[in-house]
Amino acid sequence: MASLKDLRVRITSVQSTKKITSAMKMVAASKLRRAQDAAEQARPYAQRMEAMLGNLAAGAFGQDGAPPLLVGTGKDDSHLVIVMTANRGLCGGFNSSIIRSARGLIKGLMDQGKSVKIYTVGRKGRDNLKREFEDHMVGHFDEFGRTVSSFSEAEHVATAVKSMFDASEFDVCTMIYAHFVSAMVQNVTCQQIIPFPVPEIEDGEGAGSGGGYEYEPSDTEILADLLPRNLAIQLFRALLENGASEQGARMSAMDSATRNAGDMIDKLKMTYNRTRQAKITTELIEIISGAEAV
Repeated sequence: MASLKDLRVRITSVQSTKKITSAMKMVAASKLRRAQDAAEQARPYAQRMEAMLGNLAAGAFGQDGAPPLLVGTGKDDSHLVIVMTANRGLCGGFNSSIIRSARGLIKGLMDQGKSVKIYTVGRKGRDNLKREFEDHMVGHFDEFGRTVSSFSEAEHVATAVKSMFDASEFDVCTMIYAHFVSAMVQNVTCQQIIPFPVPEIEDGEGAGSGGGYEYEPSDTEILADLLPRNLAIQLFRALLENGASEQGARMSAMDSATRNAGDMIDKLKMTYNRTRQAKITTELIEIISGAEAV
């Protein structure tokens, strides 16, 4: 059985840990509000941009002069996987769930005989994946989210990815990130961004510029200009969603840690009091026994 001194030291240690986790919870809650607002404000623009490009792409796909970001390279041999994680831990299963999904996708592609390249955004993803796939790592970016992710950060990643695509280093690009639902729920999402996924046209909708809209200049010219912008926009949206998901996961994790620390302190105090009472009882028995012996 632990001594009273050991129990006091343990109680003090857990109390210090509880103060830290409680402070981290409050900081994460403060950052979550800002990150959630940024993610929610970016969604409508990104969704409308994607819908408009889908309308254009449905008519331009297969035409002569269609941009490479739309039609791709015509092959499916080489894949680039962009894995977005956090730079720090202490956020529950946030990083591990993204890394697990990324590892499953990468191994699945390799089993199909595909060549896989990995571009990581966030130190946790890089540190975990390079243990197993170090030879497949082609890029890394972790200078993001000092306060809230900015569009210039997404443009930096988009420029690097587009340069690799223009150099024919991959055929298909997929990004993996956590879509923010609530502080308790973050859904890991795999989204193909190169080539742009063309929506299926239902019967009666027709082709061409889709939906009865006419565009000037031609569809292909507009797509050639907008598709690189959309690449940065979708990456920016994913960064914002990931940032909000990270803070939500950290707030939930620190809340659970704080409550667990409180429960542990209660148990330790009960053990301490019982041990102290047993020691006092033993000493009283020894005193009474000694007095009777005299």
